[in-house]
Amino acid sequence: MDYGRLGKTEPKNASKAEPIPIENDDATSLTAATTWKRRYRIKLLLVFSVAFLVASAVSVAVIFAIRAKASGGLHGGRKPTVAIARACSRTLYQDLCINSLLDFPGANSATERDLVHISVNVTLRRVGRALYTSSDISNLDMDGHVRSAYDDCLELLGGSVDHLDRSLAAVADGNASPTGSAQDVVTWLSAAMTNQDTCAEGLDEVSGSVKEQMEERLKDLSELVSNSLAIYSAAATGDEEFVGIPIQNRRRLMSSLEEGHRFPTWLSKRERALLQMPAAEAQADIVVAKDGSGTYTSIKEAIKKAPERSDRRIVIYVKAGKYEEDDLKVGKKKTNLMFIGDGKGKTVITGGKSVADKITTFRTASFAATGTGFIARDMTFENYAGPSKHQAVALRIGADHSVVYRCEILGYQDTLYVHSQRQFYRECDIYGTVDFIFGNAAVVLQNCNIYSRKPMASQKNTITAQNRKDPNQNTGISIHACKIQATSELEASKGASQTYLGRPWKKYSRTVYLLSSIGDHVDPRGWLEWNGNFALDTLYYGEYMNDGPGAGVSQRVKWPGYHVITSASEASKFTVAQFIYGTSWLPSTGVAFVAGLSN
Repeated sequence: MDYGRLGKTEPKNASKAEPIPIENDDATSLTAATTWKRRYRIKLLLVFSVAFLVASAVSVAVIFAIRAKASGGLHGGRKPTVAIARACSRTLYQDLCINSLLDFPGANSATERDLVHISVNVTLRRVGRALYTSSDISNLDMDGHVRSAYDDCLELLGGSVDHLDRSLAAVADGNASPTGSAQDVVTWLSAAMTNQDTCAEGLDEVSGSVKEQMEERLKDLSELVSNSLAIYSAAATGDEEFVGIPIQNRRRLMSSLEEGHRFPTWLSKRERALLQMPAAEAQADIVVAKDGSGTYTSIKEAIKKAPERSDRRIVIYVKAGKYEEDDLKVGKKKTNLMFIGDGKGKTVITGGKSVADKITTFRTASFAATGTGFIARDMTFENYAGPSKHQAVALRIGADHSVVYRCEILGYQDTLYVHSQRQFYRECDIYGTVDFIFGNAAVVLQNCNIYSRKPMASQKNTITAQNRKDPNQNTGISIHACKIQATSELEASKGASQTYLGRPWKKYSRTVYLLSSIGDHVDPRGWLEWNGNFALDTLYYGEYMNDGPGAGVSQRVKWPGYHVITSASEASKFTVAQFIYGTSWLPSTGVAFVAGLSN
């Protein structure tokens, strides 16, 4: 019986899950969809035009610089130069790398350092073109599931254009590792690759001409981002021997906290105060209240009215109540939004979407955030679809430098989608069954309670499903000083079901448990295979000085990629300071945190 991903991409040659029977098709009205598509298409064209102009402007400057210092002019053949051959030898897709660079004007005269910029520029142009041409098919008739996969791809492509544009700006001066930005570039390129994979996963769930046309437009995009990431990573370290080892693990971050400092450095003094003071005293910019006593009665309206691309913290106080609103999302333009509730179980954002509604997993989230600097405090995020509906996300985050503090996240399968970029969770309660903390962010969960619930009879519980697919991505799930527990319902029947710490969704899956308390509901093997021997020698799973009745490692799996970590320096690579560079951005948010392994 299948207890698996149903909607997540299986490894090559893996057996597919049985389809979920669907009785009703709740597809969105085609008339409404057509109106939206036309508006969105105009926005897409504008986004791509801006990105293309930026890329072109930077490219011209670099090409002139390259030509000025070249002595022999451009090569006429297709044979790669020594610089291109060396740069591409470090990538996973070498033929694509060589061909894409040779197609760029001036590349034959470029140095290896120039090729860092050129590779990102080539990738940005290709992703931008895919976004532009994909908008051309928006008016085709699509059922609800196809529409959902298509819309995901447009949103994700738009996000990738932003990530690549920022990466291009960071390396445009020809310096492969500008001070303070190396970890940013790796984060943005990692997120762009994750976006492409998420788009492809959604398309894998559907069939028809829209899928075929989209796949043609998306061809090679993930591979191009992977190549850019490999070239940048090698140049940033200056040592090709380190290719494949994430940047944050190649050097020790020398930073410290202020005396008694409980919050990461990315938070300002004001934001630290905001996270500690009672909600009623937080001097909110916007107040949401269902009874009409606030600025607005809906969260969606509050988000809409919040300024775009704000460089100061915008505080939205959401008073106690249950809020169920369709497509509730903090988009990428809504930066530095902070949501404060009246407490777990009091301010509740809820929803019941699932893959049983013929939509993608990405689209099921009761609440989603992609705007940089997103913060949530003292709230509950819930998906009530139930275990029989399979994937049903309560909270999805793809926002860089995001913080979730003292929140409750409730669901069953796929509860918390830590999609991409750098994230931090502190003192949260997270409930679920199958793969209920999943995604490809660089994320640290600290001092959280992680509860496994009773699964369906045919299922096994798996706490994590991390989907890092490239060795140069700086992503993974770090669970630090948390309590791994069973709900009372599972406790009463734990002999009838098994719970595991995680399983590898993608080839380079990475998850660690540090200094956590693990209950006896966790199977002595600890970890579960995804499909046969897939990823067992390429994943990185680690446990460091955990305690509790389920923490014993003597019967753990014997996979090549599994590690009982005995070195504090190795374990420290997965802390707030070194894994998500939290001491550079968390303090400004005001959220409590421990930078290293302990205070």
